[in-house]
Amino acid sequence: MPSSSRQALTGFSPRAIGIAAAVVTVLIWTFFIIVARASADPTHGGSLTPFDIVFCRVVGASVVLLPWGAWLVRRDRSRGLGQSSLFGLSPLSLRVTATVGLFGGLLYALLAYSGFVFAPAAHASVLLPGSLPLWTSLLAAWLLRDRITPARAIGLGLIVLGDVLVGGASLLRAFEGGVVWKGDLLFMLGALCWSTYSVLARHHALDAARATIAITAFAFVTFVPVYTVLVLGSVLPGRVFTAPLRELAFQAAFQGWGSVVISGITFTKMIQYFGPVRSTMITALVPGLSALGAVLLLGEPLHWNLAAGLALVTLGILFGVRAGARR
Repeated sequence: MPSSSRQALTGFSPRAIGIAAAVVTVLIWTFFIIVARASADPTHGGSLTPFDIVFCRVVGASVVLLPWGAWLVRRDRSRGLGQSSLFGLSPLSLRVTATVGLFGGLLYALLAYSGFVFAPAAHASVLLPGSLPLWTSLLAAWLLRDRITPARAIGLGLIVLGDVLVGGASLLRAFEGGVVWKGDLLFMLGALCWSTYSVLARHHALDAARATIAITAFAFVTFVPVYTVLVLGSVLPGRVFTAPLRELAFQAAFQGWGSVVISGITFTKMIQYFGPVRSTMITALVPGLSALGAVLLLGEPLHWNLAAGLALVTLGILFGVRAGARR
């Protein structure tokens, strides 16, 4: 459908939809870091393991997205259109569902939530959203043949310096018995997985809702039954079946409905309008807002190297946004 026809139906221009999607994504990603740290760290009252939180995230999102996916599959089949997989739950082919679901639906969540066990939210503020432009630029140059301009290269260089200031300091403390570097490494790998998903979404020209449904269906079919068996069999120390219902409901609502359903769709909408590289660079507000929230809400200290790394990463992202806008 032409953009003018879509605007007539929705009442909003593609630009307005893209900007609104960016605002919603930034807000949810900011609170995702704060809530995830508080949930995974026992010193802040967290009682669930990272895998427990992933379980709540997937189940919460599945309540909304799997019926939606099954309805889309039935509608497509009645029209003789489209593809489906995973018992009719995903409206995408099995190959596409498996690739985007592995990186965007499963590995990202497992790595990110595990990182919060070892590293504070301020580290995640820099390394999780801050690494996205770096990984996305490299992957987009490889898969989408997106050229890295000199101006963008400068922005990426600033991001690398900021990441080194944060991650390098914790890596040096590893020789003294520190464990923060483990969280930093997990955050970097999680950002790599999400960047891979964002570039694949653009590469396959995926619809926002269908992509989000597909990655959730993949995680539900592959992770939920396996983790259930391992926890009930006492193979893994999970508390997802013994924790207070109120805590489980909150995680399912925020991590599932908010972080997956809402931000998953808005992030993909943002990719459609701004492109994968500029979309991840628009998240320049996330490091600063989440680091400030960690200081105010969680009482975490903001050391000089974190502040300097945060400034460099934010500057690098903003520089890349301006470079992309000039292009």
